[in-house]
Amino acid sequence: MSRIGKQPIEIPNGVNVTLTEGNTVTVKGPKGELTQSFHPDIKIAVEGNVIHVTRPDDEKQHRALHGLTRSLVANMVHGVVEEFKKELEINGVGYRAAKQGTKVTFNLGYSHPVIVEEVPGITLDVPAPNKIIIHGPDKQQVGQFAAELREKRPPEPYKGKGIKYIDEVIHRKEGKAGKGGKK
Repeated sequence: MSRIGKQPIEIPNGVNVTLTEGNTVTVKGPKGELTQSFHPDIKIAVEGNVIHVTRPDDEKQHRALHGLTRSLVANMVHGVVEEFKKELEINGVGYRAAKQGTKVTFNLGYSHPVIVEEVPGITLDVPAPNKIIIHGPDKQQVGQFAAELREKRPPEPYKGKGIKYIDEVIHRKEGKAGKGGKK
């Protein structure tokens, strides 16, 4: 049995979980509402304030879907209670970000500023000119948006300039070493 899949999911106070036909789960909480459909073979049951995920047999696909489904439902419950967040850091001389309303303007060494708008369900905070915090209830959406922001100027290995995750380690390379010219 899947060690992750067989664990029950506790439903905190203030969270409403609804199951509909087609194996669709809707989770409503103080931070938002998430809806997702799951494979019809995996059974999801709400009993009191606990969610149980079960599989019909030990077929390879069902074993794989068991733990996945349980993790996705647990992330939905966690996301509507306390949001997921990703922190990005901007390194480089003159590289910075500024928020104006729902838009964030980045100066990343290009000839033009890069302007990014907030997506519904995602909130951007800029507490400092070189720090960006992305948060929202959907873990996948937060991670995808953070990856797209990082792609605007990925960190380079020589000077470390660019946008990186706050806990990311950039392996630095040494530049060309001069050999002492021939005469």
